[in-house]
Amino acid sequence: MVMRLLEHSDLDKVVLVSSPSIERSGRKALFTVTRINIEKDRYDSTIWIADLDSRTYETVLNGPTDTCPLWSPDGSRFVFQSRRGLGDQDKGSELYLMRSIDSEPWKVAYFKGGIQEVKWNPDSRRLLVISKVGEIHEDVKIIERIPIWRNAEGFTYNLFRHVFIVDTLSGLVTQATEGNINVSTASWSPDGSKIAYAASVEELKPYVSRVYILDTRSGEKSELPIQGFSITSLTWSTDGSKIAFLGREIEKGRTFASHFKVFVYDLSSQELSCVSCYRDEELNRNTENTLNSDVRGPSCSPHLHWGEDGYIYYMVSDGGRVKLYRSRPGGEPTPVIDLPRFSVDEFSVDAKGSNIVFTAMSSFEPKELYVYSSGEVGKLTEFNKGFLEVFDIGRPRYFRFKASDGKEIDGWILMPPESAVKENKKIPWILYIHGGPKTMYGEGFLFEFHLLSHKGFAVVYTNPRGSDGYSEEFADIRCRFGERDYQDLMEAVDYVLKEFGDRLDPVNIGVAGGSYGGFMTNWIVTHTDRFKAALTERSISDWISKFGTTDIGFYFNAGQIGCGKTPWEDPDTYLAKSPVMHVKNAKTPTLIIHSVEDYRCWLDQAIEFFTALKLNGVKTKLVIFPGENHELSRSGKPKHRVERLKIIVEWFKENLYG
Repeated sequence: MVMRLLEHSDLDKVVLVSSPSIERSGRKALFTVTRINIEKDRYDSTIWIADLDSRTYETVLNGPTDTCPLWSPDGSRFVFQSRRGLGDQDKGSELYLMRSIDSEPWKVAYFKGGIQEVKWNPDSRRLLVISKVGEIHEDVKIIERIPIWRNAEGFTYNLFRHVFIVDTLSGLVTQATEGNINVSTASWSPDGSKIAYAASVEELKPYVSRVYILDTRSGEKSELPIQGFSITSLTWSTDGSKIAFLGREIEKGRTFASHFKVFVYDLSSQELSCVSCYRDEELNRNTENTLNSDVRGPSCSPHLHWGEDGYIYYMVSDGGRVKLYRSRPGGEPTPVIDLPRFSVDEFSVDAKGSNIVFTAMSSFEPKELYVYSSGEVGKLTEFNKGFLEVFDIGRPRYFRFKASDGKEIDGWILMPPESAVKENKKIPWILYIHGGPKTMYGEGFLFEFHLLSHKGFAVVYTNPRGSDGYSEEFADIRCRFGERDYQDLMEAVDYVLKEFGDRLDPVNIGVAGGSYGGFMTNWIVTHTDRFKAALTERSISDWISKFGTTDIGFYFNAGQIGCGKTPWEDPDTYLAKSPVMHVKNAKTPTLIIHSVEDYRCWLDQAIEFFTALKLNGVKTKLVIFPGENHELSRSGKPKHRVERLKIIVEWFKENLYG
């Protein structure tokens, strides 16, 4: 059979497998399957169950809005999130319960403010839910707090995230926390009487978490002496004597360049220790999954699990791959699942740590569900087998080069299939730059890259300085954006032309990136003319305007660009690092893509750069997507995603096919 080449509309051929939840006994697992419905311009999500003994799986709920299944501790039922009882214009989400795969689900609760986290109480009756409360003015907005909005959420100046307790038998919903705080994560104690939660309480420092324990019987609240961390997940030890959390030491050291690490707080001794840290600092890695992919489904799987075997389980981003690790307090971190050329994306561990279900993907295979048992890994699902059999999906080639200062840089090159290459011609190619900057490329599936390769382009992508997956020193480019990171990228171009110059076109080269990668693309086209075409998305062109208009700008920009200072304290630094201030040097034809509701990097960044390029006589095109945000390329409306891919392909064809 002749294998096909991808078209932009083939995005819907990829099936998104996500959000695994294993039953306590380790014999069954629930998970979510999502299909991209271009015709109806939506994502259709269903819930499936896998039998880990027979390695079979079948659908449980047909959706199309059922996601995030979670087994009760006693294994008698599961809860899931859905919008099955809501209209298209209704806000929020519902919680449903189901006792068996043959029963009918029933609604337990509705949360107008959406659902950020759900946890079962050990009694298998009550639930802990994190949801937003408050009201936003329908017409005139009267605002007294910042940030005024958040990406993917809209106006949030009057909204706060709180903990709720849901009684699944009576349907009674009780708000457990109060005040102008935002709870990021919470967890029941093993005896079910207390809730530990992390929350930001300072308006001007929303990135700093405080940790509290709430006694649900007496209502008493106590704060733990855990200071200066940004915390995304926490859990209790099985005996209730300790609390583990994923935290980044945000107020000292390397601030936003710091790794998230797994810490354990002893409630008796009040001692705090890191259990994910190696003695050799160079081996320390981030314990958050920061791998780039554009084909992920909705996920509610835990990032941290403390099992009855005494181990704490967590993911580690390492050199372009994500691995599953475990640690015991006082012990060394140990890899549990480390798959060559594959990355763990989510996981769920049974009570005794005997079986682990997880999703995994590679740069050449979308996510599927796997099981780890008795030291062996088995593949459970094959939803994307047909996709891989029909389309000529290539395997990117890994390379590593030594930068001019001696540091080694990882990279990959995805060559087009031979059927997509023009005869007797060298291959035009595109350098892609990831966002963050503290994320990473590697063994994550990117439909966009494979589409471009099928259109005759080679795609080169690297992890320059500032990227995740390496040491904190490697990731730390605070106050130095556009310096060593820029050098790494230019040296990557030199290396690739030297190593693959027999096939790659030395002239027809493009550059592309989004978010920080968009900033870097803007920086590149205003500092060199070696590229024939550029694509900049959800980008930054002016660090001063971004400081005051976005959800994170007023603290992220100060830490990363201003060296701790605001634009009015040090305008020269902000201006020097803003690509728009160097636009007189620009010559590269530049496509600018931005979303109207991108509150991470607001629309003004695109308009300002577009206007500057036009006034300087540079060929440019601005494409604006209404109703979309910073996540357009990953989870935007299907029709918009397809249109975006079409526009990108046409732009590079127009400017790189010499």
